[in-house]
Amino acid sequence: MDLPFVVATLTRRGLLTPGRPIRVAAQLNSLRRWGWSLAGELRQAAARDPGRTALVDEQGAELTYAELLDRSEALARALRAAYGLHAGERIGVLCRNHHGLIETIVAATLLGVDAVLVNTGLSAAQLATVAEEQRLRALVHDDEFAERLLGLPDELPRLDERAREKLTVDALPGSLTPPERDGRIIVLTSGTTGAPKGARRPTPNGFGPLVAIIDRIPLHVRDRVLIAAPIFHTWGFAALQVCFALRATIVLHRRFDPAATLAALVTHRCDALFAVPVMVQRLMEVPPPDPKPRLKVVAVSGSALPGGLATAFMDTYGDVLHNLYGSTEVSWASIAGPAELRAAPTTAGRPPHGTRVAILDEAGEPVPRGRVGRIFVGNEMLFEGYTSGADRERHDGLVDTGDLGRMNTDGLLFVDGRADDMIVSGGENVFPSEVEHLLAQLPQIREAAVIGVPDTEYGQRLAAFLALHPGETLDPDAVREYVRHYLARFSVPRDVVFVKYLPRNATGKVLTRELRRYYE
Repeated sequence: MDLPFVVATLTRRGLLTPGRPIRVAAQLNSLRRWGWSLAGELRQAAARDPGRTALVDEQGAELTYAELLDRSEALARALRAAYGLHAGERIGVLCRNHHGLIETIVAATLLGVDAVLVNTGLSAAQLATVAEEQRLRALVHDDEFAERLLGLPDELPRLDERAREKLTVDALPGSLTPPERDGRIIVLTSGTTGAPKGARRPTPNGFGPLVAIIDRIPLHVRDRVLIAAPIFHTWGFAALQVCFALRATIVLHRRFDPAATLAALVTHRCDALFAVPVMVQRLMEVPPPDPKPRLKVVAVSGSALPGGLATAFMDTYGDVLHNLYGSTEVSWASIAGPAELRAAPTTAGRPPHGTRVAILDEAGEPVPRGRVGRIFVGNEMLFEGYTSGADRERHDGLVDTGDLGRMNTDGLLFVDGRADDMIVSGGENVFPSEVEHLLAQLPQIREAAVIGVPDTEYGQRLAAFLALHPGETLDPDAVREYVRHYLARFSVPRDVVFVKYLPRNATGKVLTRELRRYYE
Protein backbone atom coordinates (compact mmCIF):
# COMPACT_ATOMS: atom_id res chain seq x y z
CA MET A 1 0.00 0.00 0.00
CA ASP A 2 1.25 3.49 -0.92
CA LEU A 3 0.64 4.97 2.53
CA PRO A 4 1.40 8.64 1.69
CA PHE A 5 -1.00 8.48 -1.27
CA VAL A 6 -3.71 6.82 0.84
CA VAL A 7 -3.38 9.38 3.62
CA ALA A 8 -3.40 12.30 1.17
CA THR A 9 -6.53 11.01 -0.59
CA LEU A 10 -8.41 10.29 2.64
CA THR A 11 -7.52 13.77 3.87
CA ARG A 12 -8.73 15.42 0.64
CA ARG A 13 -12.07 13.65 0.88
CA GLY A 14 -12.60 14.44 4.57
CA LEU A 15 -12.15 10.96 6.01
CA LEU A 16 -9.38 12.01 8.39
CA THR A 17 -11.24 14.98 9.84
CA PRO A 18 -10.88 14.94 13.65
CA GLY A 19 -13.92 13.87 15.65
CA ARG A 20 -14.95 13.06 19.19
CA PRO A 21 -12.28 10.67 20.51
CA ILE A 22 -14.76 8.13 21.85
CA ARG A 23 -16.53 7.91 18.48
CA VAL A 24 -13.31 7.69 16.49
CA ALA A 25 -12.16 4.88 18.79
CA ALA A 26 -15.47 3.05 18.33
CA GLN A 27 -15.22 3.51 14.56
CA LEU A 28 -11.72 2.02 14.41
CA ASN A 29 -12.72 -0.82 16.72
CA SER A 30 -15.65 -1.69 14.43
CA LEU A 31 -13.28 -1.99 11.47
CA ARG A 32 -10.82 -4.02 13.54
CA ARG A 33 -13.47 -6.54 14.60
CA TRP A 34 -15.69 -6.67 11.52
CA GLY A 35 -13.30 -5.74 8.73
CA TRP A 36 -14.37 -4.10 5.48
CA SER A 37 -17.42 -6.23 4.79
CA LEU A 38 -20.66 -4.33 4.25
CA ALA A 39 -21.52 -5.05 7.88
CA GLY A 40 -18.18 -3.61 8.99
CA GLU A 41 -18.62 -0.50 6.87
CA LEU A 42 -22.10 0.12 8.30
CA ARG A 43 -20.85 -0.47 11.84
CA GLN A 44 -18.01 2.03 11.49
CA ALA A 45 -20.40 4.63 10.06
CA ALA A 46 -22.89 4.08 12.90
CA ALA A 47 -20.10 4.33 15.46
CA ARG A 48 -18.76 7.62 14.08
CA ASP A 49 -22.01 9.30 12.93
CA PRO A 50 -24.90 7.49 14.68
CA GLY A 51 -27.40 10.33 14.31
CA ARG A 52 -26.68 11.15 10.67
CA THR A 53 -29.37 10.22 8.15
CA ALA A 54 -28.13 7.12 6.39
CA LEU A 55 -30.97 6.37 4.03
CA VAL A 56 -34.10 7.93 2.58
CA ASP A 57 -36.42 6.05 0.23
CA GLU A 58 -39.73 6.75 -1.48
CA GLN A 59 -41.54 4.35 0.89
CA GLY A 60 -41.13 7.00 3.56
CA ALA A 61 -38.20 5.41 5.35
CA GLU A 62 -35.72 7.86 6.83
CA LEU A 63 -33.19 6.01 8.94
CA THR A 64 -30.13 7.21 10.79
CA TYR A 65 -26.99 5.12 10.71
CA ALA A 66 -27.72 3.86 14.23
CA GLU A 67 -31.29 2.92 13.24
CA LEU A 68 -30.19 1.18 10.05
CA LEU A 69 -27.66 -0.88 11.99
CA ASP A 70 -30.22 -1.76 14.69
CA ARG A 71 -32.76 -2.93 12.10
CA SER A 72 -30.14 -4.93 10.17
CA GLU A 73 -28.94 -6.64 13.35
CA ALA A 74 -32.52 -7.43 14.36
CA LEU A 75 -33.20 -9.00 10.96
CA ALA A 76 -29.97 -11.01 11.20
CA ARG A 77 -30.95 -12.42 14.60
CA ALA A 78 -34.44 -13.23 13.33
CA LEU A 79 -33.16 -14.98 10.19
CA ARG A 80 -30.78 -17.07 12.26
CA ALA A 81 -33.52 -18.03 14.72
CA ALA A 82 -36.19 -18.74 12.10
CA TYR A 83 -34.13 -20.60 9.50
CA GLY A 84 -30.99 -21.73 11.30
CA LEU A 85 -28.74 -19.92 8.84
CA HIS A 86 -25.03 -20.56 9.27
CA ALA A 87 -21.90 -18.90 7.90
CA GLY A 88 -21.16 -20.02 4.36
CA GLU A 89 -24.78 -20.68 3.38
CA ARG A 90 -26.58 -18.54 0.80
CA ILE A 91 -29.76 -16.54 0.62
CA GLY A 92 -31.21 -14.90 -2.46
CA VAL A 93 -32.24 -11.24 -2.49
CA LEU A 94 -34.74 -10.25 -5.18
CA CYS A 95 -35.45 -6.61 -4.40
CA ARG A 96 -35.41 -3.20 -5.98
CA ASN A 97 -33.59 -0.26 -4.39
CA HIS A 98 -35.13 0.42 -0.96
CA HIS A 99 -34.25 0.14 2.72
CA GLY A 100 -35.34 -3.51 2.96
CA LEU A 101 -32.77 -4.52 0.34
CA ILE A 102 -29.97 -2.81 2.28
CA GLU A 103 -31.05 -4.33 5.60
CA THR A 104 -31.21 -7.81 4.11
CA ILE A 105 -27.73 -7.67 2.57
CA VAL A 106 -26.22 -6.31 5.78
CA ALA A 107 -28.05 -8.93 7.85
CA ALA A 108 -26.58 -11.69 5.70
CA THR A 109 -23.03 -10.37 6.03
CA LEU A 110 -23.48 -10.00 9.80
CA LEU A 111 -24.11 -13.77 9.90
CA GLY A 112 -21.34 -14.70 7.48
CA VAL A 113 -24.05 -15.77 5.02
CA ASP A 114 -23.51 -15.15 1.30
CA ALA A 115 -26.07 -12.83 -0.31
CA VAL A 116 -26.91 -13.69 -3.92
CA LEU A 117 -28.11 -10.45 -5.52
CA VAL A 118 -30.75 -11.52 -8.01
CA ASN A 119 -31.37 -9.46 -11.14
CA THR A 120 -34.96 -8.18 -10.99
CA GLY A 121 -35.30 -8.78 -14.72
CA LEU A 122 -34.94 -12.57 -14.52
CA SER A 123 -37.80 -14.73 -15.71
CA ALA A 124 -39.45 -17.34 -13.49
CA ALA A 125 -37.46 -20.08 -15.25
CA GLN A 126 -34.17 -18.21 -14.82
CA LEU A 127 -34.94 -17.57 -11.15
CA ALA A 128 -35.58 -21.28 -10.58
CA THR A 129 -32.24 -22.08 -12.22
CA VAL A 130 -30.43 -19.53 -10.04
CA ALA A 131 -32.06 -20.89 -6.88
CA GLU A 132 -30.93 -24.42 -7.75
CA GLU A 133 -27.42 -23.56 -8.93
CA GLN A 134 -26.73 -21.24 -5.98
CA ARG A 135 -28.25 -23.69 -3.46
CA LEU A 136 -30.30 -20.97 -1.78
CA ARG A 137 -31.48 -21.56 1.78
CA ALA A 138 -34.07 -18.75 1.60
CA LEU A 139 -35.26 -16.03 -0.74
CA VAL A 140 -36.11 -12.48 0.35
CA HIS A 141 -38.23 -10.74 -2.28
CA ASP A 142 -40.40 -7.74 -3.04
CA ASP A 143 -44.13 -8.37 -3.28
CA GLU A 144 -44.25 -7.50 -6.97
CA PHE A 145 -42.17 -10.59 -7.85
CA ALA A 146 -44.49 -13.14 -6.21
CA GLU A 147 -45.62 -14.65 -9.53
CA ARG A 148 -42.01 -15.38 -10.53
CA LEU A 149 -41.61 -17.68 -7.53
CA LEU A 150 -44.10 -20.28 -8.77
CA GLY A 151 -41.34 -22.49 -10.18
CA LEU A 152 -39.36 -22.62 -6.95
CA PRO A 153 -39.40 -25.73 -4.75
CA ASP A 154 -42.02 -25.63 -1.98
CA GLU A 155 -39.39 -26.25 0.69
CA LEU A 156 -37.49 -23.03 -0.13
CA PRO A 157 -38.50 -20.38 2.44
CA ARG A 158 -39.64 -17.07 0.93
CA LEU A 159 -39.92 -13.77 2.76
CA ASP A 160 -42.05 -11.06 1.21
CA GLU A 161 -42.01 -7.46 2.41
CA ARG A 162 -44.49 -7.98 5.23
CA ALA A 163 -42.72 -11.10 6.49
CA ARG A 164 -39.35 -9.36 6.41
CA GLU A 165 -40.67 -6.37 8.32
CA LYS A 166 -42.38 -8.59 10.90
CA LEU A 167 -39.16 -10.53 11.48
CA THR A 168 -37.28 -7.26 11.92
CA VAL A 169 -39.75 -5.73 14.38
CA ASP A 170 -40.40 -8.92 16.38
CA ALA A 171 -36.77 -10.03 16.65
CA LEU A 172 -35.70 -11.01 20.14
CA PRO A 173 -32.96 -8.89 21.68
CA GLY A 174 -29.45 -10.24 21.60
CA SER A 175 -25.96 -9.62 20.31
CA LEU A 176 -23.97 -10.67 17.29
CA THR A 177 -20.29 -11.54 17.12
CA PRO A 178 -18.14 -11.51 13.99
CA PRO A 179 -18.76 -14.73 12.01
CA GLU A 180 -16.09 -17.33 11.37
CA ARG A 181 -15.96 -16.17 7.75
CA ASP A 182 -17.03 -13.04 5.89
CA GLY A 183 -20.39 -13.18 4.20
CA ARG A 184 -19.67 -12.87 0.48
CA ILE A 185 -21.67 -10.89 -2.03
CA ILE A 186 -22.49 -12.94 -5.14
CA VAL A 187 -23.38 -10.82 -8.15
CA LEU A 188 -24.96 -12.41 -11.21
CA THR A 189 -23.36 -11.55 -14.55
CA SER A 190 -25.60 -9.60 -16.91
CA GLY A 191 -26.57 -12.61 -19.02
CA THR A 192 -27.11 -10.48 -22.13
CA THR A 193 -25.94 -13.30 -24.39
CA GLY A 194 -26.63 -16.35 -22.22
CA ALA A 195 -27.46 -17.61 -18.74
CA PRO A 196 -26.25 -15.40 -15.86
CA LYS A 197 -23.38 -16.76 -13.75
CA GLY A 198 -22.76 -16.16 -10.06
CA ALA A 199 -19.52 -14.24 -9.45
CA ARG A 200 -18.07 -14.21 -5.94
CA ARG A 201 -17.10 -10.69 -4.90
CA PRO A 202 -14.09 -10.34 -2.57
CA THR A 203 -14.26 -8.43 0.70
CA PRO A 204 -12.00 -5.35 0.69
CA ASN A 205 -9.02 -5.74 3.01
CA GLY A 206 -8.39 -2.06 3.67
CA PHE A 207 -8.67 1.45 2.29
CA GLY A 208 -7.14 0.58 -1.10
CA PRO A 209 -10.31 -0.02 -3.16
CA LEU A 210 -12.06 3.03 -1.69
CA VAL A 211 -9.06 5.26 -2.30
CA ALA A 212 -8.75 4.07 -5.92
CA ILE A 213 -12.29 5.33 -6.59
CA ILE A 214 -12.47 8.54 -4.58
CA ASP A 215 -9.06 9.73 -5.75
CA ARG A 216 -10.47 9.96 -9.28
CA ILE A 217 -14.15 10.67 -8.47
CA PRO A 218 -14.44 13.63 -6.05
CA LEU A 219 -16.84 12.20 -3.47
CA HIS A 220 -16.59 13.44 0.11
CA VAL A 221 -17.57 12.48 3.63
CA ARG A 222 -21.26 13.16 4.38
CA ASP A 223 -22.21 13.78 0.75
CA ARG A 224 -25.85 13.21 -0.20
CA VAL A 225 -25.99 10.57 -2.93
CA LEU A 226 -28.84 9.23 -5.05
CA ILE A 227 -28.12 5.66 -6.15
CA ALA A 228 -30.21 5.10 -9.28
CA ALA A 229 -28.13 2.15 -10.53
CA PRO A 230 -29.67 -1.15 -9.37
CA ILE A 231 -27.89 -2.30 -6.22
CA PHE A 232 -28.07 -5.93 -7.39
CA HIS A 233 -25.60 -4.83 -10.08
CA THR A 234 -21.87 -4.48 -9.42
CA TRP A 235 -21.96 -0.71 -9.94
CA GLY A 236 -24.95 -0.10 -7.69
CA PHE A 237 -23.45 -2.28 -4.96
CA ALA A 238 -20.11 -0.48 -5.27
CA ALA A 239 -21.97 2.81 -4.80
CA LEU A 240 -23.48 1.44 -1.59
CA GLN A 241 -20.05 0.42 -0.29
CA VAL A 242 -18.58 3.84 -1.07
CA CYS A 243 -21.52 5.61 0.58
CA PHE A 244 -21.19 3.61 3.80
CA ALA A 245 -17.44 4.29 3.90
CA LEU A 246 -18.09 8.03 3.44
CA ARG A 247 -21.00 8.08 5.91
CA ALA A 248 -23.09 9.56 3.12
CA THR A 249 -26.85 10.05 3.08
CA ILE A 250 -28.27 7.64 0.50
CA VAL A 251 -31.42 8.41 -1.50
CA LEU A 252 -33.18 5.44 -3.14
CA HIS A 253 -36.08 5.00 -5.57
CA ARG A 254 -37.48 1.60 -6.46
CA ARG A 255 -37.72 2.41 -10.15
CA PHE A 256 -35.89 4.88 -12.30
CA ASP A 257 -37.97 7.70 -13.73
CA PRO A 258 -36.02 10.60 -15.26
CA ALA A 259 -38.32 13.41 -14.13
CA ALA A 260 -38.72 11.96 -10.63
CA THR A 261 -34.95 11.48 -10.36
CA LEU A 262 -34.24 15.10 -11.30
CA ALA A 263 -36.86 16.26 -8.79
CA ALA A 264 -35.35 14.08 -6.05
CA LEU A 265 -31.86 15.41 -6.76
CA VAL A 266 -33.17 18.92 -6.12
CA THR A 267 -35.43 18.06 -3.16
CA HIS A 268 -32.75 16.13 -1.29
CA ARG A 269 -29.96 18.56 -2.29
CA CYS A 270 -27.92 15.69 -3.66
CA ASP A 271 -24.22 16.12 -4.31
CA ALA A 272 -23.85 13.00 -6.45
CA LEU A 273 -25.74 10.55 -8.65
CA PHE A 274 -24.74 6.96 -9.40
CA ALA A 275 -26.37 5.71 -12.61
CA VAL A 276 -25.94 3.53 -15.68
CA PRO A 277 -25.50 5.19 -19.11
CA VAL A 278 -29.04 4.59 -20.36
CA MET A 279 -30.32 6.53 -17.33
CA VAL A 280 -28.17 9.51 -18.28
CA GLN A 281 -29.58 9.22 -21.79
CA ARG A 282 -33.14 9.30 -20.39
CA LEU A 283 -32.33 12.33 -18.21
CA MET A 284 -31.44 14.18 -21.39
CA GLU A 285 -34.88 13.43 -22.85
CA VAL A 286 -36.78 15.47 -20.25
CA PRO A 287 -36.50 19.23 -19.65
CA PRO A 288 -34.03 20.21 -16.92
CA PRO A 289 -35.79 21.38 -13.75
CA ASP A 290 -35.56 24.98 -12.56
CA PRO A 291 -33.47 25.19 -10.51
CA LYS A 292 -31.17 22.46 -11.79
CA PRO A 293 -29.67 19.99 -9.33
CA ARG A 294 -26.38 21.23 -7.92
CA LEU A 295 -24.42 18.08 -8.58
CA LYS A 296 -20.69 17.69 -8.05
CA VAL A 297 -20.53 14.15 -9.44
CA VAL A 298 -22.51 12.00 -11.85
CA ALA A 299 -20.79 8.61 -11.87
CA VAL A 300 -21.82 6.07 -14.49
CA SER A 301 -20.78 2.54 -15.33
CA GLY A 302 -22.19 -0.67 -16.73
CA SER A 303 -21.99 -0.08 -20.49
CA ALA A 304 -20.49 2.28 -23.04
CA LEU A 305 -21.56 5.92 -23.25
CA PRO A 306 -23.19 6.22 -26.69
CA GLY A 307 -22.07 8.79 -29.23
CA GLY A 308 -21.98 12.37 -28.03
CA LEU A 309 -23.94 11.73 -24.84
CA ALA A 310 -21.09 12.72 -22.52
CA THR A 311 -20.60 16.11 -24.15
CA ALA A 312 -24.33 16.83 -24.39
CA PHE A 313 -24.91 15.93 -20.74
CA MET A 314 -22.05 18.10 -19.50
CA ASP A 315 -23.22 21.00 -21.66
CA THR A 316 -26.51 20.82 -19.74
CA TYR A 317 -25.47 19.89 -16.19
CA GLY A 318 -21.83 20.95 -16.02
CA ASP A 319 -18.54 19.09 -16.13
CA VAL A 320 -19.46 16.55 -13.46
CA LEU A 321 -19.60 13.31 -15.47
CA HIS A 322 -17.29 10.41 -14.59
CA ASN A 323 -17.38 7.14 -16.53
CA LEU A 324 -16.00 4.00 -14.87
CA TYR A 325 -15.21 1.03 -17.09
CA GLY A 326 -15.16 -2.36 -15.43
CA SER A 327 -17.04 -5.62 -15.10
CA THR A 328 -18.44 -7.99 -12.52
CA GLU A 329 -15.20 -9.96 -12.69
CA VAL A 330 -12.65 -7.12 -12.38
CA SER A 331 -14.69 -4.45 -10.56
CA TRP A 332 -12.98 -1.53 -12.29
CA ALA A 333 -10.34 -1.05 -14.96
CA SER A 334 -10.32 2.66 -15.74
CA ILE A 335 -12.06 5.94 -15.01
CA ALA A 336 -12.66 8.84 -17.40
CA GLY A 337 -13.16 12.24 -15.81
CA PRO A 338 -14.85 15.30 -17.31
CA ALA A 339 -11.71 16.65 -18.99
CA GLU A 340 -10.98 13.30 -20.62
CA LEU A 341 -14.59 12.94 -21.78
CA ARG A 342 -14.48 16.44 -23.25
CA ALA A 343 -11.33 15.57 -25.19
CA ALA A 344 -12.42 12.06 -26.22
CA PRO A 345 -16.13 11.39 -25.46
CA THR A 346 -15.89 7.62 -26.05
CA THR A 347 -12.79 6.98 -23.95
CA ALA A 348 -12.85 4.67 -20.94
CA GLY A 349 -10.19 6.83 -19.31
CA ARG A 350 -7.11 5.76 -17.38
CA PRO A 351 -6.49 3.09 -14.74
CA PRO A 352 -6.86 4.44 -11.19
CA HIS A 353 -4.21 4.05 -8.50
CA GLY A 354 -3.25 0.43 -7.85
CA THR A 355 -4.79 -0.88 -11.08
CA ARG A 356 -2.95 -2.47 -14.00
CA VAL A 357 -4.43 -2.69 -17.49
CA ALA A 358 -2.71 -4.66 -20.24
CA ILE A 359 -3.70 -5.08 -23.88
CA LEU A 360 -2.63 -8.58 -24.90
CA ASP A 361 -2.71 -10.64 -28.08
CA GLU A 362 -4.01 -14.20 -28.33
CA ALA A 363 -0.66 -15.54 -27.09
CA GLY A 364 -0.82 -13.35 -23.98
CA GLU A 365 1.85 -10.93 -25.21
CA PRO A 366 1.47 -7.12 -24.98
CA VAL A 367 0.49 -5.36 -28.20
CA PRO A 368 1.84 -1.94 -29.30
CA ARG A 369 -0.02 1.26 -28.38
CA GLY A 370 -2.90 1.89 -30.73
CA ARG A 371 -3.36 -1.76 -31.69
CA VAL A 372 -6.49 -3.66 -30.65
CA GLY A 373 -6.09 -6.56 -28.26
CA ARG A 374 -7.73 -8.29 -25.32
CA ILE A 375 -8.15 -6.19 -22.17
CA PHE A 376 -6.74 -7.73 -18.98
CA VAL A 377 -7.01 -6.05 -15.59
CA GLY A 378 -5.43 -6.41 -12.17
CA ASN A 379 -6.47 -4.70 -8.91
CA GLU A 380 -7.40 -5.48 -5.30
CA MET A 381 -11.00 -6.40 -6.12
CA LEU A 382 -10.73 -9.12 -8.77
CA PHE A 383 -13.51 -11.65 -8.40
CA GLU A 384 -12.84 -14.99 -6.72
CA GLY A 385 -14.24 -17.10 -9.54
CA TYR A 386 -17.73 -18.22 -10.46
CA THR A 387 -19.82 -20.18 -7.99
CA SER A 388 -19.86 -23.04 -10.52
CA GLY A 389 -16.11 -23.45 -10.03
CA ALA A 390 -15.24 -21.94 -13.40
CA ASP A 391 -12.92 -18.96 -13.80
CA ARG A 392 -11.82 -16.47 -16.42
CA GLU A 393 -8.47 -16.61 -18.15
CA ARG A 394 -5.67 -15.03 -16.12
CA HIS A 395 -2.19 -13.80 -17.06
CA ASP A 396 0.38 -12.64 -14.53
CA GLY A 397 -2.26 -11.71 -11.96
CA LEU A 398 -4.50 -10.05 -14.54
CA VAL A 399 -8.02 -11.20 -15.41
CA ASP A 400 -9.52 -11.26 -18.90
CA THR A 401 -12.45 -8.84 -19.16
CA GLY A 402 -13.76 -10.48 -22.31
CA ASP A 403 -13.48 -7.11 -24.07
CA LEU A 404 -11.29 -5.90 -26.91
CA GLY A 405 -9.71 -2.48 -26.82
CA ARG A 406 -6.65 -0.33 -27.34
CA MET A 407 -4.53 2.18 -25.45
CA ASN A 408 -3.58 5.35 -27.29
CA THR A 409 -0.25 7.14 -27.03
CA ASP A 410 -1.61 9.39 -24.27
CA GLY A 411 -2.50 6.39 -22.11
CA LEU A 412 -6.26 6.63 -22.66
CA LEU A 413 -8.14 3.33 -22.92
CA PHE A 414 -10.75 2.77 -25.65
CA VAL A 415 -13.05 -0.25 -25.57
CA ASP A 416 -14.04 -1.63 -28.95
CA GLY A 417 -16.59 -4.09 -27.59
CA ARG A 418 -16.96 -7.65 -26.42
CA ALA A 419 -14.59 -10.12 -28.04
CA ASP A 420 -17.65 -12.25 -28.81
CA ASP A 421 -19.29 -9.31 -30.60
CA MET A 422 -16.51 -8.69 -33.12
CA ILE A 423 -17.38 -10.14 -36.50
CA VAL A 424 -15.29 -11.11 -39.51
CA SER A 425 -16.96 -9.90 -42.69
CA GLY A 426 -15.23 -10.63 -45.97
CA GLY A 427 -12.00 -11.25 -44.07
CA GLU A 428 -12.14 -7.91 -42.22
CA ASN A 429 -12.50 -7.48 -38.45
CA VAL A 430 -15.50 -5.27 -37.71
CA PHE A 431 -16.55 -3.86 -34.32
CA PRO A 432 -20.29 -3.19 -33.94
CA SER A 433 -19.69 -0.68 -31.12
CA GLU A 434 -17.89 1.68 -33.52
CA VAL A 435 -20.98 1.77 -35.72
CA GLU A 436 -23.28 2.18 -32.70
CA HIS A 437 -21.37 5.25 -31.51
CA LEU A 438 -21.60 6.79 -34.97
CA LEU A 439 -25.33 6.10 -35.37
CA ALA A 440 -26.09 7.48 -31.90
CA GLN A 441 -24.96 10.90 -33.11
CA LEU A 442 -27.81 11.15 -35.63
CA PRO A 443 -30.43 13.47 -34.08
CA GLN A 444 -33.33 11.28 -35.24
CA ILE A 445 -32.06 8.21 -33.37
CA ARG A 446 -33.02 7.67 -29.74
CA GLU A 447 -30.98 4.48 -29.34
CA ALA A 448 -29.06 2.12 -31.59
CA ALA A 449 -27.71 -1.41 -31.38
CA VAL A 450 -25.60 -3.19 -33.99
CA ILE A 451 -24.97 -6.93 -34.08
CA GLY A 452 -23.38 -9.46 -36.38
CA VAL A 453 -25.59 -11.95 -38.21
CA PRO A 454 -24.76 -14.85 -40.56
CA ASP A 455 -24.23 -14.03 -44.22
CA THR A 456 -23.91 -16.60 -47.03
CA GLU A 457 -21.54 -14.43 -49.08
CA TYR A 458 -19.32 -12.69 -46.51
CA GLY A 459 -19.62 -15.05 -43.55
CA GLN A 460 -21.13 -12.33 -41.35
CA ARG A 461 -22.70 -8.92 -41.84
CA LEU A 462 -23.86 -6.11 -39.60
CA ALA A 463 -27.48 -5.48 -38.72
CA ALA A 464 -28.47 -2.15 -37.15
CA PHE A 465 -31.53 -1.93 -34.90
CA LEU A 466 -32.70 1.66 -34.53
CA ALA A 467 -35.30 3.22 -32.23
CA LEU A 468 -36.22 6.72 -33.36
CA HIS A 469 -37.42 9.70 -31.38
CA PRO A 470 -41.21 10.21 -31.60
CA GLY A 471 -42.24 11.78 -34.90
CA GLU A 472 -38.88 11.17 -36.60
CA THR A 473 -38.25 9.16 -39.75
CA LEU A 474 -35.14 7.81 -41.46
CA ASP A 475 -34.53 6.07 -44.75
CA PRO A 476 -32.45 2.85 -44.49
CA ASP A 477 -30.36 3.87 -47.50
CA ALA A 478 -29.61 7.22 -45.87
CA VAL A 479 -28.42 5.39 -42.76
CA ARG A 480 -26.08 3.22 -44.83
CA GLU A 481 -24.75 6.22 -46.75
CA TYR A 482 -24.08 8.06 -43.49
CA VAL A 483 -22.01 5.16 -42.13
CA ARG A 484 -20.24 4.70 -45.47
CA HIS A 485 -19.14 8.33 -45.33
CA TYR A 486 -17.22 7.81 -42.06
CA LEU A 487 -16.27 4.13 -41.88
CA ALA A 488 -14.94 1.33 -44.07
CA ARG A 489 -17.39 -0.47 -46.33
CA PHE A 490 -17.52 -3.63 -44.18
CA SER A 491 -18.75 -1.46 -41.28
CA VAL A 492 -21.84 -0.42 -43.23
CA PRO A 493 -24.90 -2.29 -41.87
CA ARG A 494 -26.51 -4.19 -44.70
CA ASP A 495 -29.65 -4.62 -42.59
CA VAL A 496 -31.37 -1.61 -41.01
CA VAL A 497 -34.28 -2.55 -38.76
CA PHE A 498 -36.51 0.05 -37.10
CA VAL A 499 -37.93 -0.93 -33.72
CA LYS A 500 -40.05 0.85 -31.12
CA TYR A 501 -37.43 0.30 -28.42
CA LEU A 502 -34.38 -1.85 -27.76
CA PRO A 503 -34.77 -4.81 -25.40
CA ARG A 504 -32.72 -4.15 -22.26
CA ASN A 505 -32.12 -5.92 -18.99
CA ALA A 506 -32.67 -4.29 -15.60
CA THR A 507 -29.24 -2.63 -15.69
CA GLY A 508 -29.84 -1.04 -19.09
CA LYS A 509 -27.71 -3.37 -21.20
CA VAL A 510 -29.11 -4.31 -24.61
CA LEU A 511 -30.18 -7.95 -24.81
CA THR A 512 -28.47 -8.95 -28.04
CA ARG A 513 -29.91 -12.46 -27.85
CA GLU A 514 -33.38 -10.93 -28.22
CA LEU A 515 -32.26 -9.03 -31.32
CA ARG A 516 -30.86 -12.20 -32.88
CA ARG A 517 -34.28 -13.82 -32.62
CA TYR A 518 -35.29 -11.49 -35.46
CA TYR A 519 -33.25 -13.78 -37.73
CA GLU A 520 -34.45 -17.12 -36.36
